[in-house]
This record gives sequence, C-alpha cells and structure tokens, in this order.
Amino acid sequence: MINKIVLGMASLRLMSGSLEIIAALLMLRLNQVDKALLVNSGLAIVGPMTLLLTTTIGLVGLAEKLSFTKMLWVGLGVTCIFIGILKK
Repeated sequence: MINKIVLGMASLRLMSGSLEIIAALLMLRLNQVDKALLVNSGLAIVGPMTLLLTTTIGLVGLAEKLSFTKMLWVGLGVTCIFIGILKK
C-alpha cells in the first residue's frame, strides 16, 4: 500500500514534469524564439511552487515524527533555497 503523503508528493512531481514536457513540445510547435521565451517565462514559477508544495506535504507527513527544532531547521533550509533562487 502506498503512503498517502508519498502519493501526494509524487503526484505533484508528475504533474510538474508533465507540464514541463508539454511546454517543451509547445515551444517546438511554435518554433519562434520570442514565443518560446514567453512559454519558458510562464514556467518560471512552476519549479519553486512545486518545491514548496512537495516540501510542505512532506513536512506535514513528518510533523509527528520530528521535533519542533528539527522542523525549524528544515524550514530554514527551504528558506535558504528560496533566497538562493530568487536573490539576484
């Protein structure tokens, strides 16, 4: 039996990956740099949002197993990842 938390995390990743593949096919179909760049720009939020959602689901699944201090460390790590991604 598959854990519901793991199933949720995997489902989000499958949807995100499918969206990336569809976007790549759309870029090939459009065959224009400016339009491909627009499609790519639209995907800019997908990666970080997927990371945030899957991490949140995973943390909810671990909430009863981890101490509050360990949860803070994980949250701090995710915050550092986002600062590194978004900082120019």
